[in-house]
Amino acid sequence: MIGAFWSLLGMLAGAFLAVQAPINAQLARGLGLPIAAAAFSFLSGAIVLAVVTFVVMRSQGISLDLRAPPAWLFVAGGVLGGSYVTIATILIPRLGAAAVMAFLVAGQLLAGILLDRIGFLGMAVREISLGRIAGALLLVTGALLIRLT
Repeated sequence: MIGAFWSLLGMLAGAFLAVQAPINAQLARGLGLPIAAAAFSFLSGAIVLAVVTFVVMRSQGISLDLRAPPAWLFVAGGVLGGSYVTIATILIPRLGAAAVMAFLVAGQLLAGILLDRIGFLGMAVREISLGRIAGALLLVTGALLIRLT
């Protein structure tokens, strides 16, 4: 039951990305600049997350240790996320939501297989199996079919 919950939560997050991309594309059309739409998307998200972080910290009596992580970790996720949102915002009007989501998921899966294989940043190492390769090939094929039809 717990596994099903986490799986459904992952699917919900994926659905959020599918809805977020056309919203940001519409914002970009209105603003006239895709990168500005991505910036506003991140700004509003950062404000909401800062408020939630503050509330959780206060309610649980915890504080952040801002000196523990290496400095680059504070920037890397934001740079990658900002790039992702900007690219998705640019691609949605050109390729359509389904094709963009298919290519994004295919890219995530391929990168995930590689990150699992090398144990990136202390992740558990998982071998590249025939099943993983077949799944990735099917997903890439599906993304191409969505785009080409």
